Amino acid sequence: MVSMKLLVRLVVAALALVLVAAATGASVVAYTWTTADVDTLGRVDFDRPLQIPPLETGTVTADGTRVFDLTLQGGTSDLGHGPATRTWGFDGSYLGPTLRAARGDKVRVDVTNQLGETSTVHWHGMRLPAAMDGGPHQVVDAGDTWSPTWTIDQPAASLWYHPHLHGATAQHVYRGLAGMFLVDDPADPTTPGARALPQTYGVDDIPLIVQDKKFDGDQLDENPGVFGISGTVGDEILVNGTPGPFLDVTTEAVRLRLLNASNARVFDFSFESGQEFALVGTDGGLLERPTPVRNVQLSPGERAEIVVRPVPGSRDVLRSTPPALGSDFFQSRFSGGDDSFDILEMRAAPELAPSTALPDRLTTFDEFGEPSTTRRIDLNGTNMINGRTVDMTRIDDVVPAGATEMWEVRNASSTHHNFHIHDVQFKVVDATGTRNDRPLLAGRKDTVFVPPNSTVRLLVRFGEHSNPAMPYMYHCHLLWHEDSGMMGQFVVVGPDDAARVDGVTDHSSTGGHGTHG
Repeated sequence: MVSMKLLVRLVVAALALVLVAAATGASVVAYTWTTADVDTLGRVDFDRPLQIPPLETGTVTADGTRVFDLTLQGGTSDLGHGPATRTWGFDGSYLGPTLRAARGDKVRVDVTNQLGETSTVHWHGMRLPAAMDGGPHQVVDAGDTWSPTWTIDQPAASLWYHPHLHGATAQHVYRGLAGMFLVDDPADPTTPGARALPQTYGVDDIPLIVQDKKFDGDQLDENPGVFGISGTVGDEILVNGTPGPFLDVTTEAVRLRLLNASNARVFDFSFESGQEFALVGTDGGLLERPTPVRNVQLSPGERAEIVVRPVPGSRDVLRSTPPALGSDFFQSRFSGGDDSFDILEMRAAPELAPSTALPDRLTTFDEFGEPSTTRRIDLNGTNMINGRTVDMTRIDDVVPAGATEMWEVRNASSTHHNFHIHDVQFKVVDATGTRNDRPLLAGRKDTVFVPPNSTVRLLVRFGEHSNPAMPYMYHCHLLWHEDSGMMGQFVVVGPDDAARVDGVTDHSSTGGHGTHG
């Protein structure tokens, strides 16, 4: 018997379809309805070896600076629809190299833009001065080179880089501009030189940049569609730009660095066999202890490091099953909540090289201390924070350098969001509307999923890089929402800088910097 709640949802969905049918034609609506959910489980021909992005460690200059070169450029790629798909990439036609540096390194990245239009490159998850952040204020015009320089000072972690041009972030990432940035920590016994975790890049330490795409013929289709309330959601999967990929595994344990680099889709990763694996890291680095899990859910921008021990001679498939979006029936159907995908086939050799057992403890978290204030951030609709869209000339919050604060982020809308803060790795204190005990929330994070009608409380410790004239950003990382205005700006200031910041709407409970309408 149909429940009253489900009946109401069906009636609402049917009325919506009738209204849209009147405007767009019944055939279009019928096609959209019947093809809205996707299920590729057991249907993927894993016939291409997984591409591994080239590893770049830069060139060290006489003064000890580690220098990387990145060129933004266009080209064509074979993404499963022939070789003529127009794409963008760093140092190639799609995606970019994996950059690797260590804590304590002074780095410089010479970013040259050969796209023919303006873009930016943001270092997602990196702690660095706001002027080097690569947000929408650090544009790189066509033909120009931008050379941010900073000293890495954070634990070992799997970070990434991508454009952050206001109004065009979704488009630029979707076309292929993304890459990973691995940070090592010489003081950490689990990074290169020790054997606590798999660490041979491309052999037992594998980056997995997972994206969904849709195509119009042999070209990428960037149109979110009639029901694209979350942005562009595709019906095909690429891993490191590879359709239908397989990975030959030659060691007893393999470390997978999962990155959801999609524009809008949420993935819930597990294995076809149902096997347990160890979650060892999240956005900001390692967990304190390896945690056995059977699935891990990642929204756009989130990362997870897992260690898998395949059965010798086996073939197992990494897949994504319907994620817990917390949306209603209509929202879930058209935002990927009903979709299932086979992602990657892992092919274990009959005999596997020995791997070291995982240690009981991986790292120890620094204590953040007690918060000095609480800020309340409401995510409204698909394009507003605290009732307003972003204004690139407005500073929304002023944060004292080195402060620890509590940020209460509430999703006041009926669609799902997530939330990313630049320059920090925060602690999730608690979360409503989701599984509070999810191991993913136990690690340090820079991006967190926020289901509809839920609140996450984040303990945030800010850095010492102060600049009253240059803001960092906070925003939803569903990129169409971000581009549409679901973003705010904050500056980090020293003791004598706060008075130099004008036009501030401060969302702290103390209101210490004044409020301007």
